[in-house]
Amino acid sequence: MARIAGVDIPREKRVVISLTYIYGIGVQRAKEILAKANVSEDTRVRDLTDDELNRIRDVVDTYKIEGDLRREVSLNIKRLIEIGSYRGIRHRRGLPVRGQNTKNNSRTRKGPRRTVANKKK
Repeated sequence: MARIAGVDIPREKRVVISLTYIYGIGVQRAKEILAKANVSEDTRVRDLTDDELNRIRDVVDTYKIEGDLRREVSLNIKRLIEIGSYRGIRHRRGLPVRGQNTKNNSRTRKGPRRTVANKKK
C-alpha cells in the first residue's frame, strides 16, 4: 500500500478514488490534487512511480487534512458548546444540529428508542 499523509491508500483502486480514503479529501479535491501533480486519474495506485507519488504527497501537504482538520472541527464544536449557542446546545444534547425533524426520525443522533413505561392512554 502507498502511504500518503499517514494513511495507507488501497493499491488496487484508481488514484482518484484511493485519495478519498484520506480524511478531508473528497472526489473533487482528489481530482484537483491529481491535476496539480500532473498524474492521470485513471492510473491504479500500484502503477504509480515513486516520482508521481512524491508529487502527489507534495500537493497533499498544502491542504489541511487528517489530524489537523479533525482537531479544528472538534475545537469548533467545543467553542459552540462553551458559548452556549443554539448549535452548541444541540451538540451537547446529542440532537440534530441543522434543523432536521426530530419527532419521527433522527435515530442516528438520538440512538435506539427508549420506551416510556405506562403510556397507554
